[in-house]
Amino acid sequence: MALSSMYLFLVIFLFTDFLRGDTIEKKVPILCYHRFGTEASDAMTIKTDAFAQQLAWLKSNGYTVVSLESAIKYLKGETESIPSKSVVLTVDDGHKSVYAHMAPLVIKYRIPVTLFIYPSAISNAKYAMTWEQLRELEATTFFRVESHTYWHPHFKQEKKKLSSSEYAKFVDRQLRGARQILEEKMGHEVTYLAWAFGIYDDELEAKAIHAGYSAALTIDDRHATPKDSMMAIPRYMIVSKYDIKAFGKIINKDRRRK
Repeated sequence: MALSSMYLFLVIFLFTDFLRGDTIEKKVPILCYHRFGTEASDAMTIKTDAFAQQLAWLKSNGYTVVSLESAIKYLKGETESIPSKSVVLTVDDGHKSVYAHMAPLVIKYRIPVTLFIYPSAISNAKYAMTWEQLRELEATTFFRVESHTYWHPHFKQEKKKLSSSEYAKFVDRQLRGARQILEEKMGHEVTYLAWAFGIYDDELEAKAIHAGYSAALTIDDRHATPKDSMMAIPRYMIVSKYDIKAFGKIINKDRRRK
């Protein structure tokens, strides 16, 4: 083979390999929050000014906050692309601090957020939002309510206590029952699930599909990729100990230069 031909072959090979690797290595950080407040009273409470700093950091560093739906469609291959520096924001549990402290910043930055809700607490527990507040948040068009099971059970512990048939009924209530109530109260289809305590297994994944969910999220602490199971999409838990430098490292973790 002539030298010029070998050179051309090498260039084509490297370029093709780069494109193939780029497609494989595309990753999306999905963040999971819980509570917000003026002070970080526990590990799961993010100070409001710290959250504001995080949103400012994302904007100044060229990141686009995309909806969970957009990210999932991309991961499934239903959408060819999303912004190259995309990030997704989710919040678990439905604490009232989301309404009081997070929402004003979300509206200010005009970014989409998915709320994973367990309905047993809504308009019931003192720490939780009301159905009226959830509907008000959705009316802004920046928030979307999805499922976090019926009452946030620890599936591993329940499986040890219950018979096989009892456990099957229990799981069905937690998954299908939560969907039914959320759809009734919110007036729209609910198809995404966040696993309570991040607990999932093959059996639970299969039951979630049977209950009508098209995707489910974990807290497996890594970027989501097209290779991930749609019933076990990883997220990062954002906790109060992370300063803005640590936050940036999470977002940029394993990022491949495009």
